[in-house]
Amino acid sequence: MSMPYEERRSYGMMRKLWPEVEVVCASTPMGLEGHADSIGDARMVIDMLVGALQRVLVFPGWDLAIEQEVPNTVVAAHERLCLDGFTSRLLPADVAARPGV
Repeated sequence: MSMPYEERRSYGMMRKLWPEVEVVCASTPMGLEGHADSIGDARMVIDMLVGALQRVLVFPGWDLAIEQEVPNTVVAAHERLCLDGFTSRLLPADVAARPGV
């Protein structure tokens, strides 16, 4: 079981480690508003979403996960959220920019 926004990263990493295993990721079905209410901090939830997506995008370049298709609209939304300051859960820029480290 994982948080809904962690499923894709977990799936990608497990498929990389164990390509022969059928991976099933599950989380409690919950919308963004419900999840933010359960945490009590909507900004932190958005920060966590932004950080989780960054890892889905970066980890394949580090050979830690499989490549996954991420729609351009999602990448664009990620970039806008980063520009709007939702960055507390991002990898440091010098680390994220260096594949293979």
